[in-house]
Amino acid sequence: MLLEITHDTHYSYDPNVEIAQHFAHLKPASMGSQRVLKTEIEVSPKPSWSEESIDNYGNIFTFFSLQNRHSNLSIVAKSLIETRSDIITGPKPEDTPAWELVREYFRYHSNTKWDAASEFLFTSPFIALRPEFAEFARANFTTGRPILEAAIDLTQRIYGEFHYVTKSTDIGTPALKALEKREGVCQDFAHILIASLRSIGLPSKYISGYILTNPPPGQPRLIGGDASHAWVSIYVPSIDADGQLSTGLWCDLDPTNNRWGYTTPGDDYVHLAEGRDYADVSPIRGVIHGGADHILDVAVTVRPIEQ
Repeated sequence: MLLEITHDTHYSYDPNVEIAQHFAHLKPASMGSQRVLKTEIEVSPKPSWSEESIDNYGNIFTFFSLQNRHSNLSIVAKSLIETRSDIITGPKPEDTPAWELVREYFRYHSNTKWDAASEFLFTSPFIALRPEFAEFARANFTTGRPILEAAIDLTQRIYGEFHYVTKSTDIGTPALKALEKREGVCQDFAHILIASLRSIGLPSKYISGYILTNPPPGQPRLIGGDASHAWVSIYVPSIDADGQLSTGLWCDLDPTNNRWGYTTPGDDYVHLAEGRDYADVSPIRGVIHGGADHILDVAVTVRPIEQ
């Protein structure tokens, strides 16, 4: 599938901003499930300094600095992405290791082999490891159950029991509160799933990106009517010839749409960035001097292109 994505962000400030420095995670990278044909970011007013780099999680990030007074800031990211969902396959969910074996695999012991997925086991800015999350997960992670089978079941449970309610939460809403309310948006559902998995000792990470949405029958596709999306990836170790756990695969889980897949939940998804939680992949963050009050407008368009 060929997808054209426009992510338009606009800030209006009052009073003016005197000086600003921003980081942006708005450029996707080529990877197993997608090939980036074109990607660019346009910033207005023009930055005094701009550079691109790769962060600790392999994401492309853009840093730019504005040294002149400004009352508005426009950041437009445009990408053309070719996606596929059949690049990587893995074992059937019922053939994956028992979740307790994976938990023990990552439990610290002296002289144990280090696995890079261990970084995604711990508390992070938006994820607190709490008994409430562990209790929530254990309804699905019963004794001896295969890890991926249980994780997909938990994903489906969030999809079935929780209500997607726009503006019912914001970035500061704790995942525990969203769990108690049983409502939120994709970011909340991703944080709840991650917190539940980590609270029982299983590595999982936060994925930000986009998904192609279909307009209602007879309705045109709205420009700017989409939104950025968030989902989860769980680490599934493999089993070697000796029956021991070893390096495995990441499997994506989308509790908002009840989708999953080893490479990606589908070719209608675009992977933008990944990290421990939203704090590592926020589209734009920075520091400003001035601009005590501001208005933020964001418009996202995901459009399929006929090949």
